[in-house]
Amino acid sequence: MNVETLFTPFSYKNFQLKNRIVMAPMTRAQSDNGVPTQKIVEYYGRRADSEVGLILSEGTVINRPASKNMQNIPDFYGTEALKGWKNVIDNVHHHGGKMGPQIWHVGDTRSSDDYPLTPMEKASEMTVEDIQDTIAQFAASAKSAKDLGFDCVEIHGAHGYLVDQFFWPVTNTRTDEYGGKTIKERNRFAVEVIKAIRAAVGEDFTIIIRLSQWKQQDYTTRIAATPQEMEEWLLPLKEAGIDIFHCSQRRFWEPEFEGSDLNFAGWAKKITGQPTITVGSVGLSDDFMGAFAGKSSEKADLSELIRRLERQEFDLVAVGRALLSDPQWVKKIKEGKTNEISDFSPESLGILY
Repeated sequence: MNVETLFTPFSYKNFQLKNRIVMAPMTRAQSDNGVPTQKIVEYYGRRADSEVGLILSEGTVINRPASKNMQNIPDFYGTEALKGWKNVIDNVHHHGGKMGPQIWHVGDTRSSDDYPLTPMEKASEMTVEDIQDTIAQFAASAKSAKDLGFDCVEIHGAHGYLVDQFFWPVTNTRTDEYGGKTIKERNRFAVEVIKAIRAAVGEDFTIIIRLSQWKQQDYTTRIAATPQEMEEWLLPLKEAGIDIFHCSQRRFWEPEFEGSDLNFAGWAKKITGQPTITVGSVGLSDDFMGAFAGKSSEKADLSELIRRLERQEFDLVAVGRALLSDPQWVKKIKEGKTNEISDFSPESLGILY
């Protein structure tokens, strides 16, 4: 297996990475009351030291009521939390890495057992004033990321959380200007978030958005059933200021539409002309549900991924669980030591390796 393509540099505008491998955001919920600890600093530092090209942090929340559903999900606002994130990015840079925080609002994915025990903030129930403040808080967290020295920022617009709840007609039943029957109409919230972030960080700071067709509430649902609908979804986001599209699938190798073997990231690149990140069970022989069941054989077979990368279907590759279990995953792939890679296990989710 020739992995040379994975280790070629990537450059877009003034955003430069030493290779094509991205650490995917993965919720750890181990920041004490929202403040990253020294263990978090060291956790990300190990990935930077292992030559991950770009680290995207676990989801970090904005300064809004009910923006998170677990107490120890990290905040990206407030003096103490931002001080913790400053320690993280300084350590990542010390080890030669690049990093961006993923900024997030969980929306109405909360249950009665979630933290804190307050009424859920549902997309359909937000007032226009709530929406405007939420947009402002996304921009404030992005500005903090730039001020702290992060290399980029990612908006979490996937998996059925708040931004995605505006995209999805099942959760967005609003009858005002933030609703609508078409994705072009329901794009308004995301477009305004992106524009506010762009105004806050300037033209040269890289903005990424993570998107998905599937939702944690429904694995089979789709925002865009056709390439034409995907154009209506993605092009306004590009025009608002998105630099890179991070396209989440359960299995990266599956085609997005009939009649083409392009995956989601491939179609996003074809439609927008922007760089894209593919993600979805990279380094595993099955999707994430199979991985939880222990199906992780042939975990280092990256031949299909590399084939697609070599034909420039997408530009970057996000690795999640494989890198979660083994912080040395990138080095081992580069050096051909695939037999030494640690298997993913569900227990890994509770440990900061």
